[in-house]
Amino acid sequence: MKIIAFGASNHRKSINKQLAVYAASLFKNAEVEILDLNDYEMPIYSIERQEKGFPEEANKFLEKVDSADLIIISFAEHNGSYAVAYKNLFDWASRIRMKVYENKPVLLLATSPGQGGAQSVLSSAVASFSLPYYGAKLLGSFSLPDFYDNFDEEKGQIINNEFDTKLKEILSHVSI
Repeated sequence: MKIIAFGASNHRKSINKQLAVYAASLFKNAEVEILDLNDYEMPIYSIERQEKGFPEEANKFLEKVDSADLIIISFAEHNGSYAVAYKNLFDWASRIRMKVYENKPVLLLATSPGQGGAQSVLSSAVASFSLPYYGAKLLGSFSLPDFYDNFDEEKGQIINNEFDTKLKEILSHVSI
């Protein structure tokens, strides 16, 4: 099984990327590729820019999606919504191919330093990914609140047993 995992943020030390990496590591005998949204930086989407053609980065992202058996995305929350780095990438990719995720199984995660655990953006993502337009097979979602209290960055894992068990329970139902 090939897993593509990424934090939906362009922060180089993204806590959401760390959570996505951890979740992917829980699948034994899987090939895991971690994406960095900084590798897909493009001009802000607009119809005028689209008329000039599509950035190669959008096509490269779609190629990565196509290569995956499972996609794990952990969403950063910016003012209750998607980080612009993810939103822009999605906007470009969806103009090339509306079903960006091409019927791939997708797990959605989110975390934040606060008690909310980025649940606003996660709720938005779950609602959006549940629609048939984008081609995702939503397998589940998980929010980790208080990242710095519940995640050991050196070990790269959740240290709160309750949250770790909850994530592992969600992942145990994933069959590809």
